[in-house]
Amino acid sequence: MTAASKGYPMGFWSFVQDRAPVLASDAWQHFSLVVQSLAISTVLGLALAVLVYRSPAGSAAANAFSAIGLTIPSYALLGLMVGIISLGVVPSVIGLVFYGTLPILRNAIVGLSGVDKTLVESARGMGMSPTAVLLKLEIPLAWPIVMTGIRVSGQMLMGVAAIAAFVLGPGLGGFIFSGISRFGGANATNSIVAGTVGILILAVILDLLLTVVSRLTTSRGIRV
Repeated sequence: MTAASKGYPMGFWSFVQDRAPVLASDAWQHFSLVVQSLAISTVLGLALAVLVYRSPAGSAAANAFSAIGLTIPSYALLGLMVGIISLGVVPSVIGLVFYGTLPILRNAIVGLSGVDKTLVESARGMGMSPTAVLLKLEIPLAWPIVMTGIRVSGQMLMGVAAIAAFVLGPGLGGFIFSGISRFGGANATNSIVAGTVGILILAVILDLLLTVVSRLTTSRGIRV
């Protein structure tokens, strides 16, 4: 039996080495939860933006919804999900998708609305259908701004996923909540720091991956 399992205090690196398999497993679950939720958020945010960006009233309503939605405390929303659904992965995913969609929706509206209208009219004059104009012109031109929203959303979801441990969601948040619940006890601080540092490392990795994706999916002519 190790010192950590016996409840003896130990150095941070010894704590990490002792809990390495659990930390690695929780880190993978945390990253997987964020990435899958971010993928769903991207589809929803872009779809909603496509529905409303041509309407000033619709765009204003969507932006207002995004602004208000981001002010809702994640604890409150996750607690509500528990009351409606249950504990576990499902309320965690719903909460993350909700928060993840908002920055993407706002940026997608800004990007699509900012496409030069003369280019759109020229494309239509050449016989392109509205769907073709959207898919071949407007979304590609707006994509850098959309990707910025996706990157912002990804960083935000890394933190929200930690709070999902409140509803028994997967990830490194469990280490943080465990340390907080027994703060002052043996290895409580080590547990908090290990979870926090792990999330920061995952956030950097995700941002680097999204930067690569952004470069690979953005047309060469509009790369910064």
